[in-house]
Amino acid sequence: MSALIVYESMYGNSRAIAEAIAAGIGDAEVHAVSRVPHDFHRHELLVVGGPTHAHGMTTERSRQAAAEADRAHLEPGATDGPGLRQWIAEIPRSCAGSAAVFDTRADHAAWLTGSAAHAIARRLRHRGYDVIAAESFLVSGNAGPLAGGELERARAWGEGLTRHAAGASGDRAPAGQEIAT
Repeated sequence: MSALIVYESMYGNSRAIAEAIAAGIGDAEVHAVSRVPHDFHRHELLVVGGPTHAHGMTTERSRQAAAEADRAHLEPGATDGPGLRQWIAEIPRSCAGSAAVFDTRADHAAWLTGSAAHAIARRLRHRGYDVIAAESFLVSGNAGPLAGGELERARAWGEGLTRHAAGASGDRAPAGQEIAT
């Protein structure tokens, strides 16, 4: 199964998770949202993820605030180009297929932190995608680092996505949450 992983990352945590998911999938390309190829729809699975800001997806304002808050740990190109919100809004409905979503968020209860994955899933469904799985990966503090074991969990989640996508349509999503929006 070929997959494309599109991520947005401010401090490198979401990028690291995207790379670990790709390692689990095997045949996957990984691109920052500002560098997604135009032929992304040729892949069998689209995996999209990014950081949780103010209980949801990043905005231009939240990205700038994060950049100003901690320039020392800022990922190169973090504020270049569109964020996930803008990129998803521009996806042609004719490109729709299977998708999975992830986010990175503070290591607290989801009702306290929110989840960008919920908003990403909702927006991808609006564009016609069948969202088969969603997961949150935890960071310690706003800039990270990732909580212990999260890279291994992301790799295992990627392996599960491969099994799920290859299985029958009635199979359950891999470990993690199914998102109802």
